[in-house]
Amino acid sequence: MRRGYPADKRLDGWLRPVAPPSPSQSSAPAPKRDLSGIWDPWDAGIQALGPNSMPDDGKAQHTPPFTPAGLEALKDTKPSNGFRAGISTESNDPVIFGDPQGIPREDLFEMRTVQILQTPVQVYMLYEFGRVWRVIWTDGRELPKTLEPRWFGYSTAKWVDDYTFVVETTGLDERTWIDHVGRPHSDKLRVEERFHRVDHDHLELSVTIDDPVMYTKPWLALDKLVFNLEPQTFDVREMFWSPTEFQGYNKLIGNSAAEGQEDKH
Repeated sequence: MRRGYPADKRLDGWLRPVAPPSPSQSSAPAPKRDLSGIWDPWDAGIQALGPNSMPDDGKAQHTPPFTPAGLEALKDTKPSNGFRAGISTESNDPVIFGDPQGIPREDLFEMRTVQILQTPVQVYMLYEFGRVWRVIWTDGRELPKTLEPRWFGYSTAKWVDDYTFVVETTGLDERTWIDHVGRPHSDKLRVEERFHRVDHDHLELSVTIDDPVMYTKPWLALDKLVFNLEPQTFDVREMFWSPTEFQGYNKLIGNSAAEGQEDKH
């Protein structure tokens, strides 16, 4: 594993040494209109308590602007992390049962290494967590009027300047959660991802949530999460959610915690 090692002893998926990330955002200029590369936010992308800019910590400033419908929908989610967390054996997190994370949760929980590939008409995002990939269209097409709900929705994008790439996604499956702490969304959800290439070695991602059914106004979930550019020879590790491993975890920890809770009643 490369995580948990000192910066001078990093290892990739083939257990080969990797140079430490650039210590500051002061590398060579970024190439124009180019996001391609292997990008890693390190542990800043885990976001187990909710997205970095809106963690579920009980603070008023970190509470999304819920509508009454949003608050009702929130009651139905039972996360295993965050201010509302219960024990893992009682969670109804759809990922636990094998559903894909979808968008925007792929950005807002376990955002690990991502490899970005570009063609003249599309951008491919290859994510470490779940080992899933996604297509963002750049050929000028409009988002479809009639939508078949998808876990990762329908995404189109454009360059707003030579270093900023803005993605809009809609048509998202309502079964997904926005984040790891169970914030809900409706079929009206629109997600904006703003990728900004700061310089040659650094990329920033911001994510805005816009769902007029669940929230009274758009809200910023992620504000300039910094990614470091990895070498072209960097091998991205395999990382899957495994229901059988989760069952093993519950036998050792989750079920014991649940029994302890029952003993108190």
